[in-house]
Amino acid sequence: MLTHPNIDPVAFKLGPIAVHWYGLAYLGAFAIAWALARVRARRADSPVKPEQVDDIIFYSAIGVVLGGRFGYVLFYNFGQFLRDPLWLFRVWEGGMSFHGGILGVIVAMWLYARRQRIDPGRLWDFVTPLAPLGLLLGRLANFFNQELWGRPTDSAWGMIFPRDPLQLMRHPSQLYQAFLEGVVLFAIVWVFSRKQRPTYAVGGVFLLFYGIFRFGVEFFREPDAQIGFAAFGWMSRGQELSLPMILIGAALLAYAYTRRTDNSNNTSGNGKSVKNA
Repeated sequence: MLTHPNIDPVAFKLGPIAVHWYGLAYLGAFAIAWALARVRARRADSPVKPEQVDDIIFYSAIGVVLGGRFGYVLFYNFGQFLRDPLWLFRVWEGGMSFHGGILGVIVAMWLYARRQRIDPGRLWDFVTPLAPLGLLLGRLANFFNQELWGRPTDSAWGMIFPRDPLQLMRHPSQLYQAFLEGVVLFAIVWVFSRKQRPTYAVGGVFLLFYGIFRFGVEFFREPDAQIGFAAFGWMSRGQELSLPMILIGAALLAYAYTRRTDNSNNTSGNGKSVKNA
């Protein structure tokens, strides 16, 4: 049996200002994304220039924060919003959704691509490898804050969380997610994206594997108290939201490689397009 080290949610204080681990996780996530984007922007096949990276990270940050908050309200606690609409703006009380955040980033990148006249699919492929290490930091912050803990277990690595009112041994599911959504997903997407791929392929890989990892880890994570099991008596809200990611990711991969094959078949040996009869 393991015991959570009961880390203070406040990392440090600057006078009257308390700096929380979750805030540091967001800051670190954007800093890492900026550094990785600068590396990717120097590639010959990059759809953006290094000097555009600052704007991309800014747009992404707005999308993550707004989408994450609106997503949490819509997907996880819409009833509380109806009872107290101003709760939407009290972000310091907690409540962010990854699935909402990714929708926010998609919208933000579409707006940026339209403004800069960049292919949205290529920009999406550029951005997705930047996300997993930020997810790693976010899940570690969840662990430090003793939130989103796992279901009860009698395994040797079961952990007691001091803030758990039931004081049960639980899966440290935040660490499972940090490893799969952060370390493993980053390795898969980054290595896959090192070679030039057809448009939407990198983004498809990201959605597919995140959805698979999240769907699997949800079997070890305690369902949200205000929702419980959302479908079929066993499926959590996180699993409901991850299923479309799996399907869309697989569809994007199929579309990317099918379209490339079609384009190849419609090109003659001298590189000129061949009209279909």
